Amino acid sequence: MASSNGLGPDYDISSALTPVDLAAGNNTGHRLNMTNVKSVDIVLLKAAGTAGQNPVITLKSHTASTGGTTSNLAVITEYHHKSEATLDGDETWTRVTQAAAATVTGVADNEQIIVINVRADQLPQTDNYLSVDIADPGAAAQLGGAFYIIHKHDKGEPTSFPAPLR
Repeated sequence: MASSNGLGPDYDISSALTPVDLAAGNNTGHRLNMTNVKSVDIVLLKAAGTAGQNPVITLKSHTASTGGTTSNLAVITEYHHKSEATLDGDETWTRVTQAAAATVTGVADNEQIIVINVRADQLPQTDNYLSVDIADPGAAAQLGGAFYIIHKHDKGEPTSFPAPLR
């Protein structure tokens, strides 16, 4: 039986960056094929780290699923976040605006959820792939991961979706 809303009719979900210690090195996100995608919410969930070791999230576009040409995608003019010493469900969203940029900087010493929305029409015409990288924030451990919430043009059962990372 087809679901009336939620996963399938409204969105798909895919891994952007499997949870890791962000301080173990630069963290390269998975490439998302934006063909037949209306927009994507990139969601970062991170644990608290050491003050001053702020994670920097960089949006990238690519001409191919592997290899090809990669460039920073300077289209982020706003994003939202929830930030607190311990995320426990009582936080509200904060909207942040900025001049168009390819980066967002998190807050190291708080647990944080950051959401960046990117429309498919914001990618250069030659690029069909999107990814997000998180730079090494410093020496102290800081756990984090990211996923894509994919808003598709075509809707259907989740089992009918093609793999989003191909």
